[in-house]
Amino acid sequence: MSRPSTFSPPPGTRSRTLATPRGPFAALDAGTATHGTALLLPGFTGSKEDFIDLLPHLGAAGYRAVAVDGRGQYGTPGPQDDEAPYAQTELARDVLAQVAALDADGPVHLLGHSLGGQIARATVLLDPAPFRSLTLMSSGPAQISKSQQQRVRLLRDALAVMDMTQVWNAIQLMETPEDTETGALDAGPGDRDDLRRRWLAGSPAQLLATGRQLCTEPDRVAELAAVPLPKHVVSGDHDDAWPVPLLDEMAIRLDARRTIVAGADHSPNTDRPLETARALVAFWNSVHSVDGENGRNGRNGRNGVDDAGGVTR
Repeated sequence: MSRPSTFSPPPGTRSRTLATPRGPFAALDAGTATHGTALLLPGFTGSKEDFIDLLPHLGAAGYRAVAVDGRGQYGTPGPQDDEAPYAQTELARDVLAQVAALDADGPVHLLGHSLGGQIARATVLLDPAPFRSLTLMSSGPAQISKSQQQRVRLLRDALAVMDMTQVWNAIQLMETPEDTETGALDAGPGDRDDLRRRWLAGSPAQLLATGRQLCTEPDRVAELAAVPLPKHVVSGDHDDAWPVPLLDEMAIRLDARRTIVAGADHSPNTDRPLETARALVAFWNSVHSVDGENGRNGRNGRNGVDDAGGVTR
C-alpha cells in the first residue's frame, strides 16, 4: 500500500464531502483553478491521503487538485458484504458523479494511480466528455503481475475467514526486515496507527471485488487509444505490479507522454512527490498550450526531458 508522510491535510487543503446522486465521497480539495482542475483517484488499499504530498506543489503551479476516496475506501461509506456496487462500471459512474460535483470551469484532468488508473480508464471509455486529459500512474494495460496476483489472492483468502482487524494483524506479522529496508514499514507508531485506521475503515467487499478486477483486467489499450484525449503514463523506475517495460510499451500504443520518475517505486506520488508533481504540471501545461493553439485534440507533447528528473518519451 502507499504510505503517505502524513494523514493531516497541509495548509491550503480542506477536507470536504462531495455530495452526489450516487452518495457522498470524502475528498481533499487543494489549490485554486488558475490553470485547471484535476481529479485524483487512489489505488488498491489506498486513499485520498496518498496524494497529500503532491497537493501543495500542484496548487503552487496554479491547479486545483481534488483527491477522493472511492466507494468503500477510508472516508467514503460503502457496503461491507455486497460486491455488486464495486463492479468497475459502477466505480466509473461514481467518478463521473464526482466530476459533476466539482463544479469545475471546464473539463477536468483525470489521474488514476494503480487500481485508480484502471477505474479512470473505464471512466473515459464510458464518457470522455468531462475530461481534458488522462494520466495513468503506475497502472498497466491489463492484469497485475503474477507475483502481485498471488498477494491479492492471499488477501482474498484471508478475508474469507477473518475480519479486517485479524487480517491487519496477520499482515503485520508477515512483513520482513527487507520490507523495512525498502520503506514498506512505517517510520513510527503514529504512522502505523494512521494506516491501521485507514485499513479498518475500508470495506472488505470493496477489497474482494477490486482485487478480483486487478487479477482479471483485460487489455483495453486499443479502446483507450481511440479516445481523443491527451494521455500521460507515469511510473517510478521500478514497479512490482506492472514491469516498467510493459508500461513503456503501453505508452507507445497510446501515443502517450511517458514519464519515469527516478528513485520511485510503485507509488511515485509518495516516493518522489515533488518530482512527480513537476511531471504532472509539465504535462497539463502542455495540454493547455495545445488547447490554446488548436482546441482540444489528442496531441500529447511526448518528446524531451521533463522537469521531474525522469525521462519523458
